[in-house]
Amino acid sequence: MAIQRLGKYDNFKRDALVPAAVAREAGVERMETGIVLEGGSIDVDGTGRLLTTEECLLSEDVQVRNPGMDRAGIERALRDCLGATDVIWLGRGIAGDDTHGHIDDIARFTGPDTVVACIEPDKSEANHEPLADNLKRLRARKDLRVATLPMPEPVYFNNQRLPASYANFYIANGLVLAPTFGDPNDRAALNTLARSFPDRAVIGIPCRDLVLGLGTLHCMTQQEPKKGVRSQKSEVRI
Repeated sequence: MAIQRLGKYDNFKRDALVPAAVAREAGVERMETGIVLEGGSIDVDGTGRLLTTEECLLSEDVQVRNPGMDRAGIERALRDCLGATDVIWLGRGIAGDDTHGHIDDIARFTGPDTVVACIEPDKSEANHEPLADNLKRLRARKDLRVATLPMPEPVYFNNQRLPASYANFYIANGLVLAPTFGDPNDRAALNTLARSFPDRAVIGIPCRDLVLGLGTLHCMTQQEPKKGVRSQKSEVRI
């Protein structure tokens, strides 16, 4: 099997060493799942619903995470390892995303039955069609309440499109850290998130420089359970 099918970057094998090191440091159990699944490729609501994209987990020719594993196999793994009873498949991710379809740039849960989804009204923009399709899929479900997030103006560096998105927020204890880009839509995005998280303070973090690394706040973080608190969710590691 060609290495390029297993990892986009040459040092991908070093990633496999991280979970064991984190588990030792945190003093938690670790589960070997046998599948490849980055944190940004899924989002969960805590009650069994899980968001992901076909582009990310089902691609057969670009960044193939799990060769030979079809939709049913992915859903079975998500159920067995994460307790996901309802996998919600969206289509494609945003332009500039080198992960090819991470969900944390396009749609996120803000509660057990609520989702914020990015939209791009400009029909000439690359993100318009995929985001419209994702929104259509979400609104077709009668068990979800869907709010929309604007997209910032496209951000480029050296002619490379960067994955700037307000959906890449990080939920912490009592607050939400939300990326901003010095863009007119910053305020609208923060207001939407404030309405979506009425029990948390929503704090904007300037990320125009951070996105040069092809991700922002959610991409660079990973939530951890409070030390001493153990649950089925806190013990599962992928």
